[in-house]
Amino acid sequence: MKTNKPNVINICPVINKALRLHQHIVALESTVLTHGLPFPENLQLASDIEKVVLENNAIPATIALLKGKVQIGLNASQKEELIRASNVRKISRRDFGIAIARKEFGGTTVAATMIIAQRVGIKVFATGGIGGVHREPPGDISADLVELSRCPMIVVCSGAKAILDLPVTLEYLETMGVPVIGYQTDEFPAFYSRSSGSPVSVSVSSPEEASNIVMAHWEMGLSSAVLIVVPPPERSAINREEIEIFIQQAIKEAATEKVTGSALTPYLLNRINELSHGMSLRVNIDLLLNNAGIAARIARALQPNAVRQYA
Repeated sequence: MKTNKPNVINICPVINKALRLHQHIVALESTVLTHGLPFPENLQLASDIEKVVLENNAIPATIALLKGKVQIGLNASQKEELIRASNVRKISRRDFGIAIARKEFGGTTVAATMIIAQRVGIKVFATGGIGGVHREPPGDISADLVELSRCPMIVVCSGAKAILDLPVTLEYLETMGVPVIGYQTDEFPAFYSRSSGSPVSVSVSSPEEASNIVMAHWEMGLSSAVLIVVPPPERSAINREEIEIFIQQAIKEAATEKVTGSALTPYLLNRINELSHGMSLRVNIDLLLNNAGIAARIARALQPNAVRQYA
């Protein structure tokens, strides 16, 4: 565990004890609470994700900003305070100083969650889909990709969000030296769909196999994250051609309404859910829960003594 923790970071007692004892911990982002579902569905989903981690014998550590303080591990009242706050900032690397100085509430993105988890020594992070290279406007690149290139963590997800340019996103990850490991799949998942047509670096069939590759990567002195990509569950996955129709329509509507910047992704995801009559939301929930369980099993497969030197 890092000893140079700044005083703007609060760690709840359960997580603090788990870090001291080198127990298995899975970091969780908080944008699912702040910029995902409406109340009370968002609160229920956050609770369900944490429950899945616990059921797989690991400890969930949801990360957020509360009144300008980074909080690692949220209790029920803190979650409710977060989701009921007004003007909650969506936090990436660039936003920490602003939110801390102004004592704001914030939901952490993939990039922000990785920064905080790595700072305190948590090595495994479960999320839905990472950011990537946008289709429109061309060249819009998520801060998630940059953070993946420089933050030695295991990130378990269902690929990048399907609204993005997935082949170009994969090329960017390759350029930045980020291994993309398929968990029981040979293809990069397309978030809502189980395949994208693009191959992964390698496929693994178990948490142990994944952890062995991760440790070998870090033992070489390579400081990037390792991306473990998991297809969404078959019961709710959507056919690629079917969801693409909704994605294209949502992108056109966003351009017409001039939706840009940090507002673009939430707009597109919400509109796709409306166009798909809730199908996209169902698969999003299912994959979040599935990824949390797999992340917990991978965390347990890591050798604690070996991991400590990379914390």
